Amino acid sequence: KTSNRRRTPMTLVIHPASAAQPLVRAATAADMDIVQAIYARHVREGLASFEIEPPDTAEIAARWRAVVERGLPYRIIEADGAVRGFAYAAPYRARAGYRYTVEDSVYIAMESLGRGYGRRLLADVIEASTRAGMRQMVAVIGDSANVASIALHGALGFRNAGTLVSAGYKMGRWIDSVLMQRALGDGDATLPRD
Repeated sequence: KTSNRRRTPMTLVIHPASAAQPLVRAATAADMDIVQAIYARHVREGLASFEIEPPDTAEIAARWRAVVERGLPYRIIEADGAVRGFAYAAPYRARAGYRYTVEDSVYIAMESLGRGYGRRLLADVIEASTRAGMRQMVAVIGDSANVASIALHGALGFRNAGTLVSAGYKMGRWIDSVLMQRALGDGDATLPRD
């Protein structure tokens, strides 16, 4: 039996905060204050970076310029109207023989950890580095107990390449460096075009 009553269509109400997806974008000079603040907290409170004193905004901006002037990615992730983290790929070593190898760095604001921002950023940096013609990406992870970073890199195709035991000293203790690596694009299957 059908009813003659008209059905009122349901309206789905989406609140802007829940609808907003995190945005990954290229970093700009205007982002360097917040990048410096996020990084400074990691330097002061964590073992991911072996720096002891946080660099100031001018130094962070100089590092950003050095990355982008080489055509390498430096990314920001925004969510809910705020920058939640940054990531970039920089030359692994200065010597010319390393010119197709980059090292990634990923830093998420402490209050935003565990929300998948690092994965979004690193995936973008991997893709952009591949487009830039890079062939290998290396992660130098501070502290062998940094299971979150090790798992993140593993989930995105990095393999363990070794551990430098007690390579650093910070916060009153020796710290390992975990090395992980993944191929980009053709990796070593083909020769680059010089």
